[in-house]
Amino acid sequence: MILALAAALAVPYAGTAACGACHGEIAKSQGGTAHASALKAGADGRWAFGSGVQAITYVSQVDEDSYLEHGLSWYRKADRLHFTPGHEDAKGVRYRTFAADSAIMRCFGCHSTGTVRLAEGRKLQPAEPGVRCEACHGAGGEHAKKPEVGNIRHPGKLDAAAVNNLCGECHRMPPAQGVATNWENPWNTRHQPVYLSQAACFLKSGGQLSCLSCHRAHSDEPMNVEAKCAECHAKPRHVTAVGKQRCVECHMPKVEASEWLAFTNHWIGVYELPLTPRNRLRPRAERTRGGLTPGLRKQVGEVFERGGGFRAIGSVGFFGDR
Repeated sequence: MILALAAALAVPYAGTAACGACHGEIAKSQGGTAHASALKAGADGRWAFGSGVQAITYVSQVDEDSYLEHGLSWYRKADRLHFTPGHEDAKGVRYRTFAADSAIMRCFGCHSTGTVRLAEGRKLQPAEPGVRCEACHGAGGEHAKKPEVGNIRHPGKLDAAAVNNLCGECHRMPPAQGVATNWENPWNTRHQPVYLSQAACFLKSGGQLSCLSCHRAHSDEPMNVEAKCAECHAKPRHVTAVGKQRCVECHMPKVEASEWLAFTNHWIGVYELPLTPRNRLRPRAERTRGGLTPGLRKQVGEVFERGGGFRAIGSVGFFGDR
């Protein structure tokens, strides 16, 4: 891990200010996104993880060898502090700074841009808090010195799988073949690339459907998703009245992971009606495939009964679309 950190220090990052010298409007627009606000330093020494669209979780250094994920997070829907997902009290969870899985470093890495450095007292110091230009375009030091098309990454020119993998570096990679995923766990819907990788719309798109098909890279302004759907589904045959509902309301339903958190299910498909909590987890045709062990199915049922409240695939930096 130390060698990897040393190697990363040699990567020439330029910083958003350098990018803005030539791409001023784009940098300004991106600066107003939730991604750009994914990490903020507080005056009290706490780091605020998350833009606050849904919630904010706090992390602070305990000593030279550990960091604490606070047991209380702020939730916008309730406008109050309550237990952080996976926590049963307000004590928080401690993480070793140099743990073998580098958990806390990866959290800072995904919520910031550039190299996470060690400052005095072994404090983790992000080069640039928030997800900014070079988080997606790669280190731009050389490009800033000599702007050329070939010395910077252009996500918009990547095929769909490559784009989804790029986003998946922080939002979770699509599962490798043979790797089991618990599709019955509502918390896992926060990993958008994982679910999109299962959708027939993605699999049959010929490498055309990616995160960028429906999400603007430099702005949070909504795109016309209905127009994107109509490119393949010009005259959809609905078996029930849809009124003025948007495509995503039925085919990408919101999944309530807890009382105050909901995530959009990116497994695009036809879902069984009525849209009960369980019916929102997988498209109708997919719910008949595979299955869970009796013990796990019992656990999943208990989760729904008590409204969530346990960790699933990761913890720190929990909120995938906040």
